[in-house]
Amino acid sequence: MTDGLRARVAAIASALPGAAVDDPWGGGREAWKVGGKMFACIGAALPGVAVKCPDTETATMLIEAGVAERAPYFHKSWVKLPESADDAELRHRLLTSYRLVRAGLPTRLRKDLPEPPEA
Repeated sequence: MTDGLRARVAAIASALPGAAVDDPWGGGREAWKVGGKMFACIGAALPGVAVKCPDTETATMLIEAGVAERAPYFHKSWVKLPESADDAELRHRLLTSYRLVRAGLPTRLRKDLPEPPEA
């Protein structure tokens, strides 16, 4: 995988309120989290970034449309965007995933986070 996707993801994700990156499994994987919950993951070997969708139907639609593929090892509501995803799609999917995960955080954590930018 090129560092290009990592840089593109970092440029978007690092600007999100409370977003932080770590490598919980070692080996060069990047897990972007908010409130300790993952909203994006870049693997070490397979190119692409995994993001959460609102539901399995949306994930299926993105896969069938050729925008994304099934994200291995993740729930069916997650998809993997390829390195070739255009900037607008990448930004939209990262913000959607962030918002979904953020919305599921306990109120005490959410109330201290400023609202994220519009998708």
